Amino acid sequence: MMWAGRVFRAALSGAPCGHRAQSALAQLRGVLEEELEGIRGAGTWKSERVITSRQGPRIHVDGISGGILNFCANNYLGLSSHPEVIQAGLQALKEFGAGLSSVRFICGTQSIHKDLEAKIARFHQREDAILYPSCFDANAGLFEALLTPEDAVLSDELNHASIIDGIRLCKAHKYRYRHLDMADLEAKLQEAQGHRLRLVATDGAFSMDGDIAPLQEICCLASRYGALVFVDECHATGFLGATGRGTDELLGVMDQVTIVNSTLGKALGGASGGYTTGPGSLVSLLRQRARPYLFSNSLPPAVVGCASKALDLLMESNAIIQSMAAKTQRFRSKMEAAGFTISGANHPICPVMLGDARLASCMADDMLKRGIFVIGFSYPVVPKGKARIRVQISAVHSEEDIDRCVEAFVEVGRLHGALP
Repeated sequence: MMWAGRVFRAALSGAPCGHRAQSALAQLRGVLEEELEGIRGAGTWKSERVITSRQGPRIHVDGISGGILNFCANNYLGLSSHPEVIQAGLQALKEFGAGLSSVRFICGTQSIHKDLEAKIARFHQREDAILYPSCFDANAGLFEALLTPEDAVLSDELNHASIIDGIRLCKAHKYRYRHLDMADLEAKLQEAQGHRLRLVATDGAFSMDGDIAPLQEICCLASRYGALVFVDECHATGFLGATGRGTDELLGVMDQVTIVNSTLGKALGGASGGYTTGPGSLVSLLRQRARPYLFSNSLPPAVVGCASKALDLLMESNAIIQSMAAKTQRFRSKMEAAGFTISGANHPICPVMLGDARLASCMADDMLKRGIFVIGFSYPVVPKGKARIRVQISAVHSEEDIDRCVEAFVEVGRLHGALP
């Protein structure tokens, strides 16, 4: 019976630990509920609406009867449900399987991964490319692998959170310049002259405001002060520039931008995946050192197949790009004529600026009641006092879709006092 005594004593000695664990859990719940209540009270609570159909200009939403016009997806070219893209994904799934169950350097690299990387490099007119599970991972992997305490990185203050987080991971000296302020960037470049490498990091198109980085001026300053230029093209790849190469093509500086990060999860099929493209030696270094690449499973074959076909369609014709540009201009001009303030310029991201977080949320809810799916954005996604409803135009929206969206905005805007 000695073992029974030991078990009994162990149970008794464990009781206080269990009690402390329950107390810690109760404390955690209290802290979390306080935080959540603060979000609700500020009117910035974000609810997830459940879509029960494919992504596209018209979708079905759980709990709402009938079709809904979708104006908040990053489906810029409408390729998320394109029949050829879907078929390419099915073919890759059938031929190469559901996944690799491995990271790339062990047994996770298939011929389709190498083919897609080569295609991305050709598309961007760079030497090589490397795939990641997402562009967030590409940004997390780049700066830490490339930059050391001897180097400096200069970042636009409104860069995407993934760029900010990626920069935080590296040990380089960090400079932040005011949004699109070239005088401030030049001052920071002058301060950073003592460092080995200087890397200017910017979004090409900024996702919350729809404005575009002045890459000609950035590249000119970079050349003057011996710096490199990095551009995140997630909201530009596939539709900005004459052939959809991005903001560097749009502004004529493709040969002056050293590194491009972008995504397969928006215009290029909309599934998932990101990449870095640039000098071959940089890509080789990232394969050796970028932690999200080394410690994440390979991109699933179906995603690779879809993205590869999306690139094929894009490189075959730029008609879809021109269609989207015309529809973007139609929405912006009609909304401004109605009295709304639309941020940015000539980008399919069309932020309807409202200022108040609760107003943006309530207007978005009422738009849904009228069959229009849009989302209100507020702090911390955007600065306080800068709440807006972000509308995103797709090439597969019809002119009638756009006109209906504008009409709903006018009706809801008047209902909530956002318009006279």
